[in-house]
Amino acid sequence: MSTLECLVRRSALADTRLRSREDTPLADGQVRVGIDHFALTANNVTYANFGDSMGYWQFFPTGEEDWGLVPVWGFGRVLQSTHPGVAVGERLYGFFPMASQVVLQPDRLSPERFADGAAHRAELPAVYNQYLRCALDPLYRPDNEDVQVLLRPLYITSWLIDDFLADNDFFGAAEGGRATVLLSSASSKTAYGTAFQLARRGNVDVIGLTSAANRAFCESLGCYTRVLDYRELQSLGTQTPCVYVDFAGNGELREAIHTRFAELRYSMVIGNTHADERAAAGAARALPGPRATFFFAPAQIKKRTGEWGAEAFAQRLAAAWHGFAAHVTQAGAPWLQVQRHAGGEAAQALWQQLQRGQGDPRAGHVVSMGG
Repeated sequence: MSTLECLVRRSALADTRLRSREDTPLADGQVRVGIDHFALTANNVTYANFGDSMGYWQFFPTGEEDWGLVPVWGFGRVLQSTHPGVAVGERLYGFFPMASQVVLQPDRLSPERFADGAAHRAELPAVYNQYLRCALDPLYRPDNEDVQVLLRPLYITSWLIDDFLADNDFFGAAEGGRATVLLSSASSKTAYGTAFQLARRGNVDVIGLTSAANRAFCESLGCYTRVLDYRELQSLGTQTPCVYVDFAGNGELREAIHTRFAELRYSMVIGNTHADERAAAGAARALPGPRATFFFAPAQIKKRTGEWGAEAFAQRLAAAWHGFAAHVTQAGAPWLQVQRHAGGEAAQALWQQLQRGQGDPRAGHVVSMGG
């Protein structure tokens, strides 16, 4: 057997190449997982853009200094096992490489999950090392795996952003009982998941900022109080207390917002889908107002599981997720239309498309490297 991998050049993210490796025998305590399908979205572009600073390149070492494997969220099935606690055929959900297979070293097993105990992942965030055993996963449903791989990890981030902002009383931006939150890249899946959650609170004005081409899509979702073309930023009052949630990483837009809004109370950085703006994003320290702060979802997970307990956290998240998944797939007006891609060359072409920021915001891309 062999493993097909889609490698990305770390110093030039638009460059990709396919590599086929012959599989080596498993060591004791390892499992080989066939990766059935995974999502490829702007979120994965963010992982690559922050690959060095946030450690994303470290999850799946390639043995080649300038080439990396971008992490993706997907479903797989155990093909081989030398671990007594994991059976061949078991279905798993978790963090995988852009590849057809991966070898894991299960550790800290429970009926619901296990961690990859490989030495190179020991210092990486625990949330990314967890593999959920679908048979007992409260978020799993076998009839909508495509929706899960596309939206589940993004929605969890959205849910945590909403929770974080509310947990901090919107940093004082809720004067008069209503908060104003500005979201860039409003057509992105993580942004509209956040807007969905914020809108459900009933006391938040959610302002979506997007390109002219994506404005109609954002307005059709119904979760934004108002949608503006980036060029219409000047239509908002400068004295409005507000929070900015940056999903785009566009340094020029961030500077405009920090400069325009005298009552900007908090500036949150989520992603960096505008790869050509990476250098500008680094200038945030010199901007007026609050310092732009990267949101690290695992920290909020740790806080809430400590306060609520792991079981209560899982129950709240599961209830919210199932409500969101039903909403975005509603008959007649779905927010999401699944598009499937098979094979390594298809994965390469899709990655390059995402790098250029192209595509229909309603489309959700699901890839199978095994063909």
